[in-house]
Amino acid sequence: MAVTHEEVRQAKAIAPFKFNLKPMIMGLIVLIMIFGGARWYQQWAAWDYGLDATDPMFDKYWMRVFWGEIIVEVTLFFSFVGYLWMTRDKHLNNLKPREELRRLMLWVSMLVVYAFAFYFAGSFYAEQDATWHQTVVRDTSFTPSHIFLFYMSMPVFIILGFSLFFYAITRLPFFARKISIALVLVVCGPFMLLPTVGYNEWGHAFWLMEEYFTVPLHWGFVFFGWTIIALSGVLIQVMKYMVELLPKVINEKGELTS
Repeated sequence: MAVTHEEVRQAKAIAPFKFNLKPMIMGLIVLIMIFGGARWYQQWAAWDYGLDATDPMFDKYWMRVFWGEIIVEVTLFFSFVGYLWMTRDKHLNNLKPREELRRLMLWVSMLVVYAFAFYFAGSFYAEQDATWHQTVVRDTSFTPSHIFLFYMSMPVFIILGFSLFFYAITRLPFFARKISIALVLVVCGPFMLLPTVGYNEWGHAFWLMEEYFTVPLHWGFVFFGWTIIALSGVLIQVMKYMVELLPKVINEKGELTS
């Protein structure tokens, strides 16, 4: 006997609610592969082909990577943001509490991926960038450390951040009704690290400054990096949101399970 759509809907309504952590786990695995692969490539190609930007081998092994990163990242950014906007939920007022909770938990789990990407860029690759320039001395704005810090790590968390922002305002009623200042800071603050790169490179080109983090030229990185602290404000808003949402889900005769 065929099962009707209404029967399927009713079965889902009374089924236990389960948190799906697979997207988060897959996201973390993908990031580890990207960052780990980039670190391996640095170890393999930086010392042999990355010391002189005028060497044809530098163009072969590093500038091709740079242009490949730019093309892929720009494509992914507009694809993700464009998809989330074009497929936005135009009937959020009719969203069932269970579906709202499912979307919220998916979004929160992906915040973990975003935070991981930001941390990896702001710690491992940022620290190794200063070490590289103190050891080798920069010759251009394009170095083996810059190509993976400024043009890979930063765009990765920017893509994730803006995707999460558009997901929130198009699929979660709490963030769609009004703009969260904390969420804006979490996304736009770290994004401003990328424009700061231009000022940083201009300063190093004209002032020939030493490569240590306390110089005023680097203060912008610190200021905008600290905006990630606003993530705590987002989590407080989410917890308040869940306190209001959970009773509605339970009232739908759905049993919550981990």
